[in-house]
Amino acid sequence: MGSSWNSTEMEVISSVFGWIAFCSWSISFYPQVILNYKRKSVVGLNFDFVVLNLTKHSSYLIYNASVFFSSAVQRQYHEKYGFNEMIPVAANDVAFSIHAVVLTAFTLFQIAIYDRGGQKVSKTSISILSVAWLTVIICVFIAIPNHSWLWLVSCFSTLQVVMTVIKYIPQAIMNFRRKSTVGFSIGNILLDLGGGLANYGQMAVQSIDQNSWVNFYGNIGKTLLSLVSIFFDLLFILQHYVLYPARKTVKSPSPDMLSQEPLVTSSEDA
Repeated sequence: MGSSWNSTEMEVISSVFGWIAFCSWSISFYPQVILNYKRKSVVGLNFDFVVLNLTKHSSYLIYNASVFFSSAVQRQYHEKYGFNEMIPVAANDVAFSIHAVVLTAFTLFQIAIYDRGGQKVSKTSISILSVAWLTVIICVFIAIPNHSWLWLVSCFSTLQVVMTVIKYIPQAIMNFRRKSTVGFSIGNILLDLGGGLANYGQMAVQSIDQNSWVNFYGNIGKTLLSLVSIFFDLLFILQHYVLYPARKTVKSPSPDMLSQEPLVTSSEDA
């Protein structure tokens, strides 16, 4: 069955943190979707970021749903980490993952129908995704004979961490090259940062209540996910508010930006 909460207060605080993280992370998808709709353009949004994000959230959904709903996975988790340990996935994790897959897929749909300004998914990203899903298929065939379900879902957890590390890089480089964050929503980033901090709060409260830090290394995917996300969120905030504030881009465009200017202007007029 696994452990239960020692303190009702701690259980309530953990739930509050969990749903704050869920709301922040879930709402964080909307500023970019709304920005795309208003501009009728996706120029400035890196397509690699979106396609890598879809694989990341799909693999995270498979992990969360398996750990939360599968008695076989839960049994193997307790055998490995102890029968008095709580499973490291909460209802809000599953709810977030479902919502994330739907909204990321919708953003991909927007890329298909709005002005792209010559941007496209890079061959590098297509190669990365091909290798990632091929690796997952191999893991499935390895796991089936031994019924290694916990190991298999851990592979999906690892994949989503790898995707999280990789997915932010193309957008950060694109912002650097354009010397601009126009077209990329900072609202997404601010909400993502709030969600990451609340997520750590939830995990810390559970660990304090259980007097055990297995929650952090038993669900290493969730731990690393928040750490990596917070790092890149701070980098994007630095780019948006300090390095490439919007006023500078409009008033004194660099020679590199002149080629971008017609794309941005036409997309905003459309």
